[in-house]
Amino acid sequence: KEFNIRRKEQDEFAMISHNRAEKATKDGILKEEIVPVPVPPKYDRMIDEDNGIRPGQNMEALAKLKTVFDRRNGTVTAGNASQITDGAAMVLVMTEEKASELGLEPLGRIRSFSFAGLDPSRMGLGPAFATPIALDRAGVSFKDIQLFEINEAFAVQVLANLQIFESNALSKKYLDRDKSCGEINHDILNVNGGAIALGHPVGSSATRLIITLLKEMKRRDLNLGLATLCVGGGQGAAFVLERN
Repeated sequence: KEFNIRRKEQDEFAMISHNRAEKATKDGILKEEIVPVPVPPKYDRMIDEDNGIRPGQNMEALAKLKTVFDRRNGTVTAGNASQITDGAAMVLVMTEEKASELGLEPLGRIRSFSFAGLDPSRMGLGPAFATPIALDRAGVSFKDIQLFEINEAFAVQVLANLQIFESNALSKKYLDRDKSCGEINHDILNVNGGAIALGHPVGSSATRLIITLLKEMKRRDLNLGLATLCVGGGQGAAFVLERN
């Protein structure tokens, strides 16, 4: 409501997340990031792909879902919010010297990172608070970033952050910064879908974002990427990653 983001905008964002994740699954892209897990009780069957993706997701199906939080005038539904999922992720972080010693080829390097605090009731805006700090520390701007990953806790949450990124007035109001970060081209944002389609296992999402981003940067032969997410309790985190 505060950002005047309509239900239709949220549903469109959610639909794109599912459609992109569905395509990435069919193309075998996500298999590079997935470790098959045996299913109890007999452990004779493996889960080897995400099972929350809705094939053929469309606006008509999303429009049928009831709102939550504010049932009369709300806009958030189970369809345009992230799923509650079980999941885990792992990444090795070490110095360049240690990687060389072990004979490991790094996927990328952390050029900068930042964490920011904000009013817990506005925790979803964490990316808008953390991202400018990470950019400043890396000495880069949005124009230099070639690929973006923003965790999709809710479609409306991502859309609100995008508004702050794009607006000088909102950047001044919320961040006390005179100049905004700039606009993100949606063609390079969450290109293989996000948490709305893939799920948002708490405590694993940052690692998942970094792996997803670096893998896609390698496929596209890109050098600079940014991953950012909100953190429950009133925080935001952002990482500028590079490959070369």
